[in-house]
Amino acid sequence: MALLSIVLPAYNEEQNIANTSAVLSRLLEDNEIDYELIFISDGSGDGTFSEIRKASQANPRIRGAEFSRNFGKEAGIFAGLELSNGDAVIVMDCDLQHPPDVIPLMWKKWKDGAEVVEGIKSSRGRESLGYKLSAGLFYRIMSRLIKMDMNASSDFKLLDRKVVNVLLQLPERNTFFRALSFWAGFRTETVQYEVQERQFGESKWSFWSLMRYAITNATSFSTLPLQIVTVMGIISILFSVALAVQTLVKYLMGTAVEGFTTVILLILIIGGFLMLSLGIIGHYIARIYEEVKGRPKYIIRQVTDNVQGNVEGAWRKRN
Repeated sequence: MALLSIVLPAYNEEQNIANTSAVLSRLLEDNEIDYELIFISDGSGDGTFSEIRKASQANPRIRGAEFSRNFGKEAGIFAGLELSNGDAVIVMDCDLQHPPDVIPLMWKKWKDGAEVVEGIKSSRGRESLGYKLSAGLFYRIMSRLIKMDMNASSDFKLLDRKVVNVLLQLPERNTFFRALSFWAGFRTETVQYEVQERQFGESKWSFWSLMRYAITNATSFSTLPLQIVTVMGIISILFSVALAVQTLVKYLMGTAVEGFTTVILLILIIGGFLMLSLGIIGHYIARIYEEVKGRPKYIIRQVTDNVQGNVEGAWRKRN
């Protein structure tokens, strides 16, 4: 019988663990789907891992791990993929804003031959105006940078084991799971869903965290920002040439006005472009620096008792 793994990254979600475990377990058992739930506590400062351990003791199909510190959602997803044993793996939020009722449909599409089943948002649900604007800006930026339509996409998706193995073989440290599933290809189907209301807790994403997330993922997946530097250089050259022609014409006509206004404006514009260009280049150099060091995506501090293998220092080692 095929096994379905569900990966649930969690950051300060102690209020949601028990409810999520109960809801998913009941749904999967009612639909006669053999399953395992894998919670990853991303360096949570509350009792998230304690709740995961309790759920694991109550249901042996629930397993989990805790990071030594907060490594981010991307690391949590890949840790869950690494720990999974299923023939298919679903990644979803542990606050159940990704509706569990869609899972049986994803499972059916996979059994019918789909290798990737993408969850597509038909509605974002009830969100504050500020959050909707920041999320909208994030997705517009990402869509332009990676040349994929990210407006309705999410991390809620099912991957066949062969797709999971491909993603786990990628050597880079800075990953963008949502885009990598597009990049990997394979036969893809979609399902639509409406974002559900949180029952407990609040969203951990703010405007600034979304912007940082966008910048990090954009520079790890796209070289377009580097091309923007070239565009700014061309604009600076064209502006300078136009200004030089204007100045020369006024000088020949005897109408040139003495002063430093033009020079100051030119210095400020070119200086601004230069500083922005250096910032973009510096960000890519930082990404290269992180990759060259070869540090792991995450460090696991502890796991639940039913995780196969053992933890030695910072690494999980399979038997």
